Amino acid sequence: MPLSARLAPAALAVPLILALAACAAPAPAAPGDAVDWDNLTQEELVALAEEEGTVAVYAFTSRIAAIEEAFEATYPGIDVVASDISSTELIQRLATENAAGSATADVAYVSDAPVAVTQLLADGVLVPYLPPRVADALPAEYQTPLAQNRLSTKVLMYNEEANPDGAPVANLWELTEPAWSGRVVMVDPSVRGDYLDLVTEMSLRADEMAAAYEDYFGAPIELADGVPDAGLQFVADLYANDVVLVDDTDTVNAAVGALGQANPPVGFSTYSDRRDNADEGWALQVAQGVTPSAGIVFPAMLGVTANAQNPAAARLLIDFMMGDDTETGGAGFAPFYVAGDYPTRSDVVAPTDAVSLDELGAWIIEPERSAERRDDVADFLLTLP
Repeated sequence: MPLSARLAPAALAVPLILALAACAAPAPAAPGDAVDWDNLTQEELVALAEEEGTVAVYAFTSRIAAIEEAFEATYPGIDVVASDISSTELIQRLATENAAGSATADVAYVSDAPVAVTQLLADGVLVPYLPPRVADALPAEYQTPLAQNRLSTKVLMYNEEANPDGAPVANLWELTEPAWSGRVVMVDPSVRGDYLDLVTEMSLRADEMAAAYEDYFGAPIELADGVPDAGLQFVADLYANDVVLVDDTDTVNAAVGALGQANPPVGFSTYSDRRDNADEGWALQVAQGVTPSAGIVFPAMLGVTANAQNPAAARLLIDFMMGDDTETGGAGFAPFYVAGDYPTRSDVVAPTDAVSLDELGAWIIEPERSAERRDDVADFLLTLP
């Protein structure tokens, strides 16, 4: 039996589920299909949403709980039913519920852009909605194919208490050296789409990875048998150096950031999780300017489900999450107004303590390009011990 058939990780199951969704019989027209959503006034949208009285959202972040509280305070007649689940599970759930014609969320807040764009959106599981109120302040690249309220990250993080002078590595290839054996932590990319996107980007940036190898080791890279490019050679070498694979980002953060460590690991995590340092007893900091990159930057996307039972409240929630007209985005953007989350609206000012995108030096992914490569990368990961 082939290895891929025996292991079949969740990340590889998504395309099959989505294919079934695409083949399902068309669902009956959802409520509100005849409404011209783009030309409603704000007052008209609110009135329709209040008639519905509820909205369900699947979100990839626990911060959706704060959005729920703030939205209900602003619109007390509308109940938010929020589910915090990983993007991989979110995508699977939306696809299977769409295929079955069963009840589903009204809104999806998803971070796995390659799947969201090329499969959920392409297969009609999600439909776009750009709130007219924010259209002029949102650059074109963040308006389509789904509205994007911020950019998030998967980047190298370190413990700044133990390393007060800055990141303990300057080149990613240092992490393949014996000194870092068993001291690099990351979520298993075979089971989490955003970490698979990180590894995929390393493969897509193979030329940069090869140049970084030569810069660090002083000789051109030689690929091992069966390794197609320098990016995946880095991944193979990282695995051979006993990378610690875990199930969730919080585990990475605790391992890397816990106070009182003399020789802590580094790990790939979310820059904005640094906001929890004081509450959790962490000393997380981002490793900015690492050669050839600290990691990836990717969009957080908002879409309405194709058969939303509360289509007006769904659009009102998206409108709310895009932020109000103040320079910080107000209550609807407050959970994301932290260093490490990058506002997409041109009229929202970045937090003062944030490292800029240029200073961070992370790769900005292209979802369609990533989607073309990630299945091959997922197959390659199955060959690693």
